[in-house]
Amino acid sequence: MKAWSILVFIIKTKNDDVNIDAINLPGVPENSQAASAQPDLTILLNEWRAGNDAAFGQLIDQVYGELKRIAVGKINRLGGVVTLSPTDLLHEALIGIMPSKMDFKNRTHFYATMSLAIRSILVDHARARATDKRGGGIVKITLTDAEVGESSPVFELLAIDQALLALEKMDARCAQVMHLTYFAGLSREEIGEMLNITIRTVGRDLLFGRAWLAKALANDT
Repeated sequence: MKAWSILVFIIKTKNDDVNIDAINLPGVPENSQAASAQPDLTILLNEWRAGNDAAFGQLIDQVYGELKRIAVGKINRLGGVVTLSPTDLLHEALIGIMPSKMDFKNRTHFYATMSLAIRSILVDHARARATDKRGGGIVKITLTDAEVGESSPVFELLAIDQALLALEKMDARCAQVMHLTYFAGLSREEIGEMLNITIRTVGRDLLFGRAWLAKALANDT
């Protein structure tokens, strides 16, 4: 059974007892000629959404290498304190996203969604770590919470996430623009196309979001 077939089986059965470490997904082919012969990613996304599991296998072949690079980068930015390996992080993100068969508009939408999913998993693990250190229960994280010897990037991650959640309650689109800009790495043009808003509107949301976030984080110090 191919590696992508194993992942399909896990997603369909949703068996929490399956060992994710056993999944050995293929990476992006290094041969440029083979890569150029691959079907368009948007076509594969549409075919997979329509129920073509073979398209899902081709999709994983194309995107796995780039998604693994994204996972490595996000873990490295946290100073190496995350216990998840890049492979575990990516597999968890794939298993969380793939069953929904979202209507991805294009490859940009797909990579942005996966990047945000990877970050969300890191936030959840970091929050669980902070909660355990404080004996359980709901924990409000501030930028001054890091104790001696602890990694401040983890607490920065949680503090920013809390601030963006508060912003989302007040202005959901503005929070989405902030996420897509800083955590998915999209340009204003790409965000405008994805959210069906003008580039000028994206700029206004960014201006407000940055000011709001700076004030919220300053109040936490």
